[in-house]
Amino acid sequence: MTDSILYHNPRCSKSRQALAILKASGIEPRIVEYLKTPPDAAELKRLLGLLGLKATDILRKNEAAEAGIDVTGSEAALIQGIAAHPEALERPIFVHKGKAVLGRPPEKVLGIL
Repeated sequence: MTDSILYHNPRCSKSRQALAILKASGIEPRIVEYLKTPPDAAELKRLLGLLGLKATDILRKNEAAEAGIDVTGSEAALIQGIAAHPEALERPIFVHKGKAVLGRPPEKVLGIL
């Protein structure tokens, strides 16, 4: 098992850039294509704890609206909404040795190496 995980969407340019930055730094993260293997609510809560963020901070507003997620809902409701509609999850999220960062901009992934 690797200590590095990238929650990745290969169709997203920022996600691809973050992966390229990691590989150039000698990091080969385990790739989780979260649209194919969505994180459940428990995993999202764990990620939010590592990120030090709220669900609204990892929510793609347009995709949330398209999915019918109430962006004014409770934290628990937003987490459930993201779990049910992973397209509403901001990406990429990089986890490394017990720390996590939202790769926006992609160079932010370097901050936890």
